[in-house]
Amino acid sequence: MLDACAELLDEGGYEALSTTRVAERAGVAIGSVYQFFPDKRALSQALTRRNVELFVARVGRRFITDDFDGWWAAVDAIIDEYVELHRTVPGFRSLHFGDILDLDAVDAVADSGTVIMGRLRALLFEEFGLVDSEEVDRAILVAMEAGDAVLKLAFRHDPSGTPEILAEARGLVHGYLSRQLRPGAG
Repeated sequence: MLDACAELLDEGGYEALSTTRVAERAGVAIGSVYQFFPDKRALSQALTRRNVELFVARVGRRFITDDFDGWWAAVDAIIDEYVELHRTVPGFRSLHFGDILDLDAVDAVADSGTVIMGRLRALLFEEFGLVDSEEVDRAILVAMEAGDAVLKLAFRHDPSGTPEILAEARGLVHGYLSRQLRPGAG
């Protein structure tokens, strides 16, 4: 059912999504859909949860297996995984982590995300000698939100992502973090 939901979201967006259409696409009775998902919002939340889990798992694997030369490489790994999922996973580009879903509903995923953010923060602290602070947390949050917005823009009209806008997203995140996290800034 979630695969059918993802396909329909890619085809027509959230407004065109319905539980009836998901049941038809999945080849199941509408009662089966309602057994697990009371409405299209619940379907979208479950799909978003699955996408967040996939993203966190892939970034987590990269953080375990890759040896980053510095925080730039760690940031690039996160961006690369996000871009790859947009390109290859049905429904990923239609649902963004903060759009339809309140991420407080995915506490287990948020905990995994916190582990990844902790690793990224540790790399930032090591690279710049920063101390843990609200300013550093805010800088990372702003960089993530701004990067997400520009990455969405890159995929708005090009399913592969407009290369120039993808480069701008990367430059935006790198530039912002460089300015905010320079020695003495945290």
